Amino acid sequence: MADRNASVRKYLTEMIGTFIFVFAVLGIVLSGTECVAAVAVGIGAALMVMVYASGHISGGHLNPAVSIAAYLRGALPLGDLGPYIVAQLVGALAAFGVGFGLWHDKYSTGTLDLTGTVWPAFLAELIFTFALCYIVLHTATSKDSAGNSFYGLAIGFIVTVGVVAVGAISGAAFNPAVTFGLMLSGTFAWKFLWVYVVAQVVGGVIAAYAYKATSLDEQSPARKG
Repeated sequence: MADRNASVRKYLTEMIGTFIFVFAVLGIVLSGTECVAAVAVGIGAALMVMVYASGHISGGHLNPAVSIAAYLRGALPLGDLGPYIVAQLVGALAAFGVGFGLWHDKYSTGTLDLTGTVWPAFLAELIFTFALCYIVLHTATSKDSAGNSFYGLAIGFIVTVGVVAVGAISGAAFNPAVTFGLMLSGTFAWKFLWVYVVAQVVGGVIAAYAYKATSLDEQSPARKG
């Protein structure tokens, strides 16, 4: 019973954390601000605070690509992988639903069209999803960095950098849950779903094996707290 309760807490934490993060992303993207720095800092800060809030319970993934990378690295049991991803997508769906009450008039009005830029967008999403997952694994799951207080900053800031660097190319999702929320809101076009999901999953997979190739403690258990 104790193990079951612990699992439920982890899944609920992932759902709540992803909900708040995706809700913030939707609000920032739909706010209409043209200041790239404000958008980048806002999204990075939202991720940072939610990673800090949930890291000691669930690991603070808030991203199916991160969960896949953590599983391949050995920091997430296979039995938790599916529930984590479902919880994250449910959180994104809830963010879209709640956001409808605030921004419904802005939904489906600014679809990002990747026609002619599919492969640059694919590469942008792959590189920064890889970078995000690689940083998560090294700062939040490595024995060498256990107990540090900077992991949330590192994770939030790589997303901030990514938004500035490639936001104009791909929309800078780096996260299938964020992609799902932006697809539902109409910011991204559904016909380009494969570009995001394939690039993000591949980025997470490469990050896991890059971590194993560069870390001395790839077999160590995940950091607690």
